[in-house]
Amino acid sequence: MQNAEIAERRKTAIARGVGMQTQIYVDKAENAEVWDVEGNRYIDFAAGIAVVNTGHRHPKVMAAVHAQLDSFTHTCHQVLPYENYIRLGERLNALVPGDFEKRTLFVTTGAEAVENAVKIARYATGRSAVIAFGGGFHGRTFMGMSLTGKVQPYKAGFGAMMPDVYHVPFPVALHGTTADDALAGIKALFKADLDPARVAAIILEPVQGEGGFYPAPAELMRGLRQLCDDHGIVLIADEVQTGFARTGKLFAMEHYDVAPDLVCMAKGLGGGLPIAAVTGRASIVDAANPGGLGGTYGGNPLGIAAAHAVLDVIEEEDLCNRANVLGSRLRQHLESLRDRVPEIAEVRGPGFMVAAEFTLPGTHTPDADFTNRVRTEALKRGLILLTCGVYGNVIRFLAPITIPDDVFAEAMGILEESVLAARALPEAA
Repeated sequence: MQNAEIAERRKTAIARGVGMQTQIYVDKAENAEVWDVEGNRYIDFAAGIAVVNTGHRHPKVMAAVHAQLDSFTHTCHQVLPYENYIRLGERLNALVPGDFEKRTLFVTTGAEAVENAVKIARYATGRSAVIAFGGGFHGRTFMGMSLTGKVQPYKAGFGAMMPDVYHVPFPVALHGTTADDALAGIKALFKADLDPARVAAIILEPVQGEGGFYPAPAELMRGLRQLCDDHGIVLIADEVQTGFARTGKLFAMEHYDVAPDLVCMAKGLGGGLPIAAVTGRASIVDAANPGGLGGTYGGNPLGIAAAHAVLDVIEEEDLCNRANVLGSRLRQHLESLRDRVPEIAEVRGPGFMVAAEFTLPGTHTPDADFTNRVRTEALKRGLILLTCGVYGNVIRFLAPITIPDDVFAEAMGILEESVLAARALPEAA
């Protein structure tokens, strides 16, 4: 088979709305490397969008899934429960930040986790309004895209969004928005449009993912915690992309001196298998009546088994520390290019959740064309990169945290060649 042949078949079989960043049709994968149907090898700096933090097909994860396959694959926990579901809840209750009693709910996707967190917050508070941030991404379901702070391609053409969702600016120092501006935006909202007594929840990503890998300043998180405490509002941390060692901590909220009430997680929890969860304050999570939460596939036994193995691997291989080491090397490499590449406006991100933002030299004007050229040049050389940002001018680096040193060094060489080639292209044209 050839990539081009499959791509033609895709046009007549798959919905056009399912976007694609490459035309690479994968045949096999191992740790941080993938091979397509033509036998071409690539270094994967996408990791399924921060899903395989423990690498493609980690042996311990695969062994756990195989063992579960030999027992049973599905019963629906609401019908015939199973012990490892409960044990994973116990582990997450102990691991999620917050010095209070917790409860956990398992679902299947990140968007589903967000939806359920909002349901829980609304039930517990008896309120309906939710505040989110510009640039945030919380999924493609109707509540998820309503919370998402980016119109294209997520909201355009899908009609009216869910009611009682409000957005305020997210702090982005590079573009002149501070934590004080964001907090002032919420306070202005409370004065002009929204009674705080109607607000069920404030939701944010500790590091915005699709929005551009902007970390939330500590003063923002403290201010939100105070606002929520003052007005009886539930603080929800969307850790779908930031969780499971990606930022150098098991959860990104561990970088802050305050805890959220609810944490949404997915992606890296399953090491490649679909599983998601909401973990949070017991008094809030337990507000909903039996039957109000759950789902047929929520906490599927295979995903549960994989998640246990992922948590074991993160601890045994010290992946939080590994993320900090790799992230430091990556940031240093990108910073070393700035003298030769004035389009690099900023290198940022905690742990191994690193991004480079590209602007027109000497300005803060986003340069999506240059960003896409870097991605395209890297792909030609066998390195898979992802773009992000409201203006499409950010490259996010999401390699598996288990990537071997020699493969990482190879990727750094390709990255440098690609960035320099992207600079040369306009002159060649």
